[in-house]
Amino acid sequence: MSRHLLIAAAAAATLALALPAATFAQAPVKANADALTDPSMKGPEVIAFMGVKPGDQVADIVAGRFVRALSQAVGPKGKLYAVMPAEVVKAHPEVEGILKTLTADPAYANVVVSTPPVNAMALPKDLNAVFIRQNYHDLYDKFMGPADVPGFNKQVFAALKPGGVYVILDHADAAGTGVTGTESRHRIDEARVKADVLAAGFRLDGESKILANPADDHSKFVFHPSIRGKTDQFLLRFKKPK
Repeated sequence: MSRHLLIAAAAAATLALALPAATFAQAPVKANADALTDPSMKGPEVIAFMGVKPGDQVADIVAGRFVRALSQAVGPKGKLYAVMPAEVVKAHPEVEGILKTLTADPAYANVVVSTPPVNAMALPKDLNAVFIRQNYHDLYDKFMGPADVPGFNKQVFAALKPGGVYVILDHADAAGTGVTGTESRHRIDEARVKADVLAAGFRLDGESKILANPADDHSKFVFHPSIRGKTDQFLLRFKKPK
């Protein structure tokens, strides 16, 4: 099974909708888990770190296991823009339907689904926050083109209001590895992420170790049975200067 089907599986699991059991065979967490139902994802802590509050306008890029939690966090007066890049949808068309099924539920009427190319996301302006979870590293992979990473970060910068935050959660790779493990290990060096985002004009505003795991030596593919669901993850918050 390709690693990219796992992305589709993650989106499906987030919304707690049924797909064939084989889809979830290598998923890192139980099939119907998302940030509302699985405490290991630290949903409340991650959202608190983001600073999301009722009425906020938030974009979740490669929208997945935090869709429902973020929708609830921004509330009926806020908006959650669930962005599923066209590159994902092309490989797995079902993910668009899964997200749209969620928005048909009146409880999640504040979720707006879009499927733009990753290099032309056309994000709404004056967002309070942009979130990308466990997929920043994929911007460097063949699956995403690879993406124009400096251009991607500039798109996020332009979409945020002054003082808005860009939050990245991803699987940590060993220091000094840069982007060499994005395809093989599904990981990225935290220092490389910081360098990328700071170059786009952001300033580092916060770091959290709530999903860190010192026992992870960063050598294994993140879906290896010995580390699956227990990887060392970094959580970074960048701010657009006022």
